Order: sequence, then C-alpha cells, then structure tokens
Amino acid sequence: MATPDFILSLRSRIGTELLWLSGVTAVVLREGGGGTEVLLVRRSDNGAWTPVTGIIDPGEQPAVAAAREVLEEAGVVAEAERLAWVNTLPPMTYGNGDESQYLDLVFRFRWVSGEPHPVDGENTEARFFALDALPPMSEGMLARLRSALPERGEARFETA
Repeated sequence: MATPDFILSLRSRIGTELLWLSGVTAVVLREGGGGTEVLLVRRSDNGAWTPVTGIIDPGEQPAVAAAREVLEEAGVVAEAERLAWVNTLPPMTYGNGDESQYLDLVFRFRWVSGEPHPVDGENTEARFFALDALPPMSEGMLARLRSALPERGEARFETA
C-alpha cells in the first residue's frame, strides 16, 4: 500500500507512535439487470474483499477523497450521494510497527462509468457483486455496507 507523503513526513518525526487519521470508505452501488450491485476490491496486502477505502489528504474534502480513491483503485467514476456513517475504528498496528487509528467516513456512491479493474497495485481484483452474493468479508466491512443501505432495513448480506 502506498503511504501518502504527508504521513511519511509525520512518521519521520513521531516514529511508530499512534497517529490519528481521517479515512473514507466508498460504498459504490450500481443498478444492474439483476438488481443492486456493490463495488468491492480485493486488497493486495491481505487478500480481503472490501469496499474502496483510503486516507483523506490534508485540506481535501472527504467525498472528493472517496471519489478519488474509487478512480485510483478501481478505475470507476462514481458520484457521492450522501454521508452514510461516521465511525471510529479501533487502533491498529501495521507490519512495520506503525500504529494508527482512523475516523472513518462512509459514503454512499452512485456508479457513473467505468468497468472495475485493479489500477494502482493496492488491489488484485475489483468487481461488482450482487448484494445477495457477496464474497466473505469482515463484520466491520459488512457494517459499512449496511450503513449505506438503510432503506433496506435489516437486509441480509450473504457471503460465500
């Protein structure tokens, strides 16, 4: 995963100490012949299927950051419809010892154009899935998906 320059600069001063960051999750939806589909990417670092996620650059608007990440990671143009959820993630430690904690802003997006494909090396796959045929995902990622679909009530997401 590419680390933004501003984080590398901060890390040069604070080392591996806990760093508070703002992140985004983009839940990109597309209406298809079989119903609603969601864009997911398979991360190259751990093989997990997730919606597109990323870090907000200093001074960047959160919805703009999420749209940028969708284009950079999956080659898809999408338009933000609304903020779906604001959530603090638990602290995490990366393989190099860096500690971070994120304020995650989940946005619901509408697909505009583009067929998903891995673009920047952060993912090995990118594709749309029907909501009733999702690949295995963590509970945290499923919660992010659910937050963007409140009109579906207690919709069940089925994973393989």
